Amino acid sequence: MKNYTNSLVLFKNLHRVIKQCHSNVTRNISSDNSRNGWKCSVGLEIHAQLMTKSKLFSSAPYEYGAGTNTQVNLFDAAIPGTLPVLNKSAVEMAVLSALALGCNINETSFFDRKHYFYPDMPAGYQITQQRVPLAENGAVEFAIYQPGVHAKPYYKIARIKQIQLEQDSGKSLHDSEGNSSFVDLNRAGVALIEIIFKPDLHHEDEAVGLIKEIIQILKRVQTCSGKMEEGALRVDANVSVSEDDKLGVRTEIKNISSIHGVANAIKAERERQIDLIKAGEEVKNETFMWDSVGKKVIQMRDKEDNQDYRFMPEPNLPPLRLIIRDSLEDIHKNAKSRGGVFDLRHLKSRVPSTPQQDRMNLVKEYGLSEVFAFTLVNQEKLLSYFKDIMAENSSRNPKTTYLILMVQLLHVLNLNNLEIENCKIAASHLGQIVDLIQKRRISKKTVEFLLKELVKDSNTLTPVELVEKNNLEIISNPRELRKFCLRVVEKEVVMVATYKKRKKSVLNELINKVIIETKYRADTQVLPQIMTEVLNEKLENEI
Repeated sequence: MKNYTNSLVLFKNLHRVIKQCHSNVTRNISSDNSRNGWKCSVGLEIHAQLMTKSKLFSSAPYEYGAGTNTQVNLFDAAIPGTLPVLNKSAVEMAVLSALALGCNINETSFFDRKHYFYPDMPAGYQITQQRVPLAENGAVEFAIYQPGVHAKPYYKIARIKQIQLEQDSGKSLHDSEGNSSFVDLNRAGVALIEIIFKPDLHHEDEAVGLIKEIIQILKRVQTCSGKMEEGALRVDANVSVSEDDKLGVRTEIKNISSIHGVANAIKAERERQIDLIKAGEEVKNETFMWDSVGKKVIQMRDKEDNQDYRFMPEPNLPPLRLIIRDSLEDIHKNAKSRGGVFDLRHLKSRVPSTPQQDRMNLVKEYGLSEVFAFTLVNQEKLLSYFKDIMAENSSRNPKTTYLILMVQLLHVLNLNNLEIENCKIAASHLGQIVDLIQKRRISKKTVEFLLKELVKDSNTLTPVELVEKNNLEIISNPRELRKFCLRVVEKEVVMVATYKKRKKSVLNELINKVIIETKYRADTQVLPQIMTEVLNEKLENEI
């Protein structure tokens, strides 16, 4: 019913949209790789920049967007005679990230040189960890959900082979018009962790879900910003296709810089490999880059040439020994030992709940649907609001709280061109709005008014004070509502005259006029009955 009871219309519209999404046929991702009978296997390698103040092996700072070559140390430029000095903060962030991703920490790991020549790597090699990395054998459980595609989220576990600490390369800039290339070494030497996953994924939607999960986890432990548009997180995708459960020939798509690009690149490469196999041709072990403009992969090099990176131990760095103490006494015992001392218990205590744990908690403890839980967890600030509101008063309705946050608050912020991260409304004030709704003291339309007032910097009143000041309490008294109904019926003579012919539509239109007449304060639970009685009485009197 169009505009029927403003207090419920916003929520009903939301439910209608969700039901439409749910009515679509669920796509079976594990078997649907665009063409039945083909199995696609995908393994991701995620490169995440650590948010350290200085680089991994030099004291040079790094900030995205700084002037070209203004954040370069002599070591970053590979000036002969300079030596690497390991950044302890980078090691701590890497360990914290590995713990958050469920990995086992190696107390001793080693740095290696990976040799290759490219202008943005002036030393001719990258310092990485190839033999024994910092961490191994982790696992990430994550959710996959596309509205209109899946009826509800489904869940998957991606295994982590290893996490290694390494330095980033510089950046090559190409001027096609001037036929020139330039190198910016600002990024050279920035601390990275490379998270190498096993080929457990089978569809681009799963890759998207995993990347989003990793970004959320790293942002929660404050080790990586996750801003792919700034190069803080980049992805290599390894793709293979086969007609059975065996892995096919693997190809690699390197340095994909957006989530949308990852999805498109995997899909394009999967289709390319299927077409080759169906045509009787061989899939070669090649490395590609993703052309986001042409929507295709472009060959970089043929891996079957077996490029030799000539891995060798880094001679200028000792083994990275992490003396992981379990008690305060241990630090004194190991005070003279080489390597860094890390309190593993303290680091573990800094690891918050994972997004997946929050989803399950929202479903089990608060009774939210899996779709609601998925949507809420994707909005970190709103999730924090939700937790604080419910912690303040456990009797609050979780569903009402969710809808006020996800529908009405976001709507008001959008009207004011505000990002949710910049919202300064106190959680306690949002909790008051939930209480006012539950006690049926205000209508849902009044919620919008309150939120518009609360986002103003000049506002100093609480929601309860705003309701009292502006006389916004809901009108539930039948006698008072009857007066409004009679007033509207007297005004709308033409509409009332057609009531016999189209009762339902006329009733709804008159109800809406009463709601407007009361400035959206009418109790919509009792209003329809009162209006019906008034109309029937009028008809009887006319007879």
